[in-house]
Amino acid sequence: MHYKCLLFLSFFILLFLHQSSAQQRPNVIIINADDLGYGDVSCYGATKIHTPNIDKLAAQGIRFTNGHASAATCTPSRYSLITGKYAWRKNGTGILPGDAALIIPTDTLTLPKVFKQAGYATGVVGKWHLGLGNAVQKNWNEPVAPGPREVGFDYSFIFPATADRVPTVFLENQTVIGLDKNDPIEVDYQQKVGNDPTGKEHPELLKLQSSPQQGHDQTIVNGIGRIGYMSGGKTARWTDEELSLTFLSKAKTFIEKNQQRPFFLYYALNEPHVPRMPATMFKDTSGMGYRGDVIVELDWCVGEIMKALAVLGLDKNTIIIFTSDNGPVLDDGYQDEAITRLNGHKPAGPLRGGKYSIFEGGTRMPFIVTWPGIIKPGISNALVCQVDLLASFAALLKEDISGFKSDSKNVLNALSGNDNKGRDYLIEQAGALAVIKDNWKYIEPNNRQAYNKLTGTELGNAPAPQLYDLSKDVGETNNVARQYPEKVKEFEALLEQERNKQLN
Repeated sequence: MHYKCLLFLSFFILLFLHQSSAQQRPNVIIINADDLGYGDVSCYGATKIHTPNIDKLAAQGIRFTNGHASAATCTPSRYSLITGKYAWRKNGTGILPGDAALIIPTDTLTLPKVFKQAGYATGVVGKWHLGLGNAVQKNWNEPVAPGPREVGFDYSFIFPATADRVPTVFLENQTVIGLDKNDPIEVDYQQKVGNDPTGKEHPELLKLQSSPQQGHDQTIVNGIGRIGYMSGGKTARWTDEELSLTFLSKAKTFIEKNQQRPFFLYYALNEPHVPRMPATMFKDTSGMGYRGDVIVELDWCVGEIMKALAVLGLDKNTIIIFTSDNGPVLDDGYQDEAITRLNGHKPAGPLRGGKYSIFEGGTRMPFIVTWPGIIKPGISNALVCQVDLLASFAALLKEDISGFKSDSKNVLNALSGNDNKGRDYLIEQAGALAVIKDNWKYIEPNNRQAYNKLTGTELGNAPAPQLYDLSKDVGETNNVARQYPEKVKEFEALLEQERNKQLN
């Protein structure tokens, strides 16, 4: 009996040591907001709206003032974050409809696959918008694949595209949640399907009016016109007011289930993307209309994640990265008082442009990195980008990716506060391309639209080269291309070099 007791005790000692060793590797949570601007949070200068939980994150870690998404819209930005490659290198990576096929090759290395190779549990909760299945035509009433699981996530709870596009359903792993097989889903982006009313035909049914000429007037779900047509799936359709609470619940459950092993969670928030429809408890809490309210709701969700980690004793061993997929936009399809109740707030802060724009307001993001006890709190102007997370975490986890050709740079020293420079240069995308290097920014000449009247956004396009000294002119008001022709030539050559680079 004594011998059996010793064996039993030895087993638990070994199990404890194994778990302790595993948990020396930090958990990692990337919180990616949707259309949140550089000036939308108070730790980046907002005074009309308050984000105490995001501010607390910033106070605990490093607040980057030169942190970027790689693109000024959602799909290409998220593609780069997951793959470590600029989206402009691959055709078909523009803003996707809700029925798009998966655009990430399943045989390529990805950020979640780096974590899986290191023994992590991996999960994605929230907005996906990178396509599902092998083709546009797909059966939503059966498991839909390939998708997040095939590109490296053990667990996924997502909606397919964005909240303003059909199908307005949740998929857990590969299956639509709550679907009645006797009421099958059909989706079409070319022609109407079924008998559901549309916003264009029945505006009197809308609780949130669509903005003219922006396309958000097709199938009505939850009193809101969407982009695209959908029929069926009545019991599976979500209501907008429950989105953030549902995603938060699933994110917390993933954390709880994996607390005994290192995990990587990509938590892709919906806010403040349109249609903005906050949960009832957040309505009219910001004094700035629904856009302000959903930012308050977003901040609360961040706080709840922080609380969940603390309760489980994981807060000291978890890296949190908070950022956004692209810059802000006010009128992006719905008349929700985002403009009329702005109250002097500047969503992009001191930056010019916003979502869709090649100016800094399109890609310079809130970018906060925390790791209590390891990363010292502070502010950094190092040049970092979401595309760099793959190479940086591979370095942290000592995963060999030397055979993987990518745009991702190892900026681990910058992310941990030990390097004030970051990457050497960065390519930004918003239709046209731009280059940032040594606090200079070059925008290539192009004949695209200069101003989007529908969204009220300066797009930054011009037929002549643009050059800005961001160290003196972060608002990009003074084009000095004529004064520095040699620097323009340098950037032109650099951009051409990048275009000719082969990563496949």
